[in-house]
Amino acid sequence: MTRSALASSFLPSPNVEPRRDGITPDMLVLHYTGMPDAQKACRWLCDPISKVSCHYLVEENGAVIQMVDEDMRAWHAGVSSWKGQQDLNSCSIGIEIQNPGHAAGYPDFPEAQMLAVIALCKDVVARHAIHPTRVLAHSDIAPERKIDPGEKFDWALLHAQGIGHWVKPEPIEGGTFLQLGDRGQPVEALQGMLRLYGYGVEITGHYDDPTQTIVRAFQRHFRPSQVDGIADSSTVITLHHLLQEPEQV
Repeated sequence: MTRSALASSFLPSPNVEPRRDGITPDMLVLHYTGMPDAQKACRWLCDPISKVSCHYLVEENGAVIQMVDEDMRAWHAGVSSWKGQQDLNSCSIGIEIQNPGHAAGYPDFPEAQMLAVIALCKDVVARHAIHPTRVLAHSDIAPERKIDPGEKFDWALLHAQGIGHWVKPEPIEGGTFLQLGDRGQPVEALQGMLRLYGYGVEITGHYDDPTQTIVRAFQRHFRPSQVDGIADSSTVITLHHLLQEPEQV
């Protein structure tokens, strides 16, 4: 059994099963709970009716609760995809971060909580040799359903501590842009770059609703200062730099 020494308690969730086909985790997915408090989040994640669970929950004060053994398949990713792979529950570790979310004011993540998330991520990433490009937001793998952990989550801070893939976002300075309704080769090129990075976008040459949604997801993670679904030069150049600068474990 695999458990993190950083967890202060183990609260087993019944919403668990073996990973399929002997798959071992090579992805880390970060979420926020979207619940009013950690106690209610724990009850929901441990309720058979909810059909959801996670490996770890990090409270606002930094306490870490483990709910599913890392060897097992938690139900946190849902309908999702990354680089064409779809059963992400089988290949991932899921960390829920207590935050009521956008619908309830979306407060900042406290420093104690962020430090605990960093320590836990370091532990998980090191033990499973998870590549930086496989440390993802729930919104990256399920952009049409999810927006968590959102634009306030400090991915740059994680990267400074050796977790995840990041480049400094290109400044927002206007210039050419692509937006909903546009068509043609530039849109096709943008979709191709997003797909190459891992997003589940169809390459159609049409800047449709799904493309706009995926651009928003990209911005939430990699250009969080402005999340508008418009592929301006800042967004496109930041994406280009990420593709040009893959990081090694």
